[in-house]
Amino acid sequence: MKDKIPCKNIRQQTHIKDVVLFAERQKWNWAGHVARMSDNRWTKRATEWQPRIGKRSRGRQPLRWSDSIAKAKGRLWHREAGDRNRWRLDSEGYILQWMEEAS
Repeated sequence: MKDKIPCKNIRQQTHIKDVVLFAERQKWNWAGHVARMSDNRWTKRATEWQPRIGKRSRGRQPLRWSDSIAKAKGRLWHREAGDRNRWRLDSEGYILQWMEEAS
């Protein structure tokens, strides 16, 4: 029978980053960067775009890219992202919350 070693222990021994955790951290950083954009670039417009017009379909609604951030910081997360230092401090809380939900 093979030994079962948790992935967490393997990552600690090999110093390899968790890919999913890294992606979520990058998403948080990118969201702050996009929210601080002052002009009307396509990245900001695409983030704030509401694709549905009219009647919504039945069932569970699809999640948007920013829904996880809005869940952690509220619907007005764009305003909080304006303060870069606070946004960086809040990133660790977001990652910890995300990890709890994932497990």
